[in-house]
Amino acid sequence: MLANVTLAVMWAGLTCYALFGGADFGAGLWDLLAGRDRRGLPQRRLIEHSIGPVWEANHVWLIFVIVLLWAGFSPVFAAVLSTLYIPLTLTALGIIARGAAFAFRKASTELWQQRLFGACFALSSVVTPFFLGTVAGGVASGRVPPGLAAGDTLTSWVNPTSLLGGVLSVLACAHLAAVYLCADAARAGEEALATGFRRRALVSGLLSGLVALVGIAILDQDAPLLFHGLTHRALPLVILSAVAGLLGLALLAARRFVLARAAAALAVAAILWAWGAAQYPRMLGPRVTVSAAASVDSVLVACLIALGVGFLALVPSLLLLYATFQRKPPPATGPRPGLDASGAE
Repeated sequence: MLANVTLAVMWAGLTCYALFGGADFGAGLWDLLAGRDRRGLPQRRLIEHSIGPVWEANHVWLIFVIVLLWAGFSPVFAAVLSTLYIPLTLTALGIIARGAAFAFRKASTELWQQRLFGACFALSSVVTPFFLGTVAGGVASGRVPPGLAAGDTLTSWVNPTSLLGGVLSVLACAHLAAVYLCADAARAGEEALATGFRRRALVSGLLSGLVALVGIAILDQDAPLLFHGLTHRALPLVILSAVAGLLGLALLAARRFVLARAAAALAVAAILWAWGAAQYPRMLGPRVTVSAAASVDSVLVACLIALGVGFLALVPSLLLLYATFQRKPPPATGPRPGLDASGAE
């Protein structure tokens, strides 16, 4: 019972990271595609205003998941980090490079620095969720066996299911970011920006659905246990994700951006929980179950008590942070000193 509660709490933290941190990564993709003419500057300013106060705070959810996995399911933690250390190292480097570049671009005045840091921020925002998706695909397809470095360090994350996970992760982040930015732009009275991000949200949502449909055949051949779970135990959650995704697209078409946010978030959350339900009670391969990998009850109790106390401070602080900065962004009437219309010079 305690192991299942701990797993559910950890999965809730993973969902929060996908919904909040994922949108930050997606915003970096749209920053990359904003263009170098004057049309790109308002988009970049909106992105900076939307993610600037919260992008680093959102990584608290990733730290939360990693620490809880280490404390509550240490054999799984050891196996995953020792087998999938290549994509996880690339993920860590991407997070560091992205954060540093985002901060330095705003503080830079030289043209070459702004271009360098802008490109680093945008590219890191794409490759980081991709590698996180490959890690998820490696675990979900059963390519991480128990034991230290017991799995293949290359094929564990370079395989059809992992590549599918990487692509879906990037598309889901892009879709969430575009939907969130629609609402931010509309609240700021920037109708042209809202229309532009609405178009991006529709395209990325349709692409996500198309890749998910193609993924059905991939999972059937490459990860049969996962496929069976998704089409049986987790099927209601898969259907919920599909319905929420379609509803979100309809709400975008109707320009109901706030409701579209909720629908997009539900679609992503439902597919994450569908993965968990499809794999449960397995954590690694067919033999390592939740109960077998869990720490002793005394450790789990201590973890849950510490989390309960921590949440009393964390959740109100994050809510205050989000509420404080959900305000109208500054007008994007001209470039900052040292910047051209692209935001790069």
